Amino acid sequence: MKNAKQRMIEDMKLRGLAPRTQDRYLHAIKALSEYCHRPLSKITERQVRKYLLYLIETKKYAKSTFNIDLNAIKFLYRRTLGREWKLMQLKCTKKNTRLPIVLSRDEVWHLLDQVRRPVPRMCLTLMYTCGMRVSEAVNLRLDDIDSKRMAIWVRNAKGYKDRSVPLPVQTLTQLRLYWLKYRPKIFLFPSKKGTVPITTNCVQRCLKATVRQSKTQKSVSCHTLRHSYATHLVEAGVHLRVIQALLGHKTITSTFIYMHLTQGTMADVQKKINKIMRHD
Repeated sequence: MKNAKQRMIEDMKLRGLAPRTQDRYLHAIKALSEYCHRPLSKITERQVRKYLLYLIETKKYAKSTFNIDLNAIKFLYRRTLGREWKLMQLKCTKKNTRLPIVLSRDEVWHLLDQVRRPVPRMCLTLMYTCGMRVSEAVNLRLDDIDSKRMAIWVRNAKGYKDRSVPLPVQTLTQLRLYWLKYRPKIFLFPSKKGTVPITTNCVQRCLKATVRQSKTQKSVSCHTLRHSYATHLVEAGVHLRVIQALLGHKTITSTFIYMHLTQGTMADVQKKINKIMRHD
């Protein structure tokens, strides 16, 4: 008989969970097993409850991190092992709504100019100028670049969806110079082996080192470039529905947040407030 972990792996594949989600779920149940010092199938509802409280009270997990672990545990015991514990009715905690960090265009280019390693720098440039996630950028292939249509095809993105994004002329020029120098064959950003792309960690570490050297006061990550891209499009007057499609958002609600980040929007609101709130 297959153990609980192997059965869960098969169930996740059958339900079409993304590879990254599968890895995260397996990491969560491994931590549970190590905490309880028991095989997954032998852990009781009381022990799971104690573990979840441990994550909140001792480990001080962020709400988003806790929700991932909770979903992993619910998947294992409800979906795979068929245990309808009362604990399985526990709902995910509501995440705090925070506005993302956004850089100005000058700040973005100043930061990218300081990236020393050429391959991660080109990857980060694409992430900003085309609004891509780091996982999307590192997996780009040469045939995803459509210079005739001035577009990039983002394949198998979040939600297993494909989309195309506009390719700026200046970015295409940089890509051609990059190709002439490094001659990638399959993946646009290959690892040293050449048969696989560089990892997301490689790009993230490079950006983190650059941010640290730049001594910026903002908390900048790879996703900050995508947030900045969307915000700058809103400021340029691009329709939100278009931005939704370019980012690959499932709903327009995810795109609305960028309305709160644009300088033009806030300046217009400030102007109207000043007019309304005058005491003549």
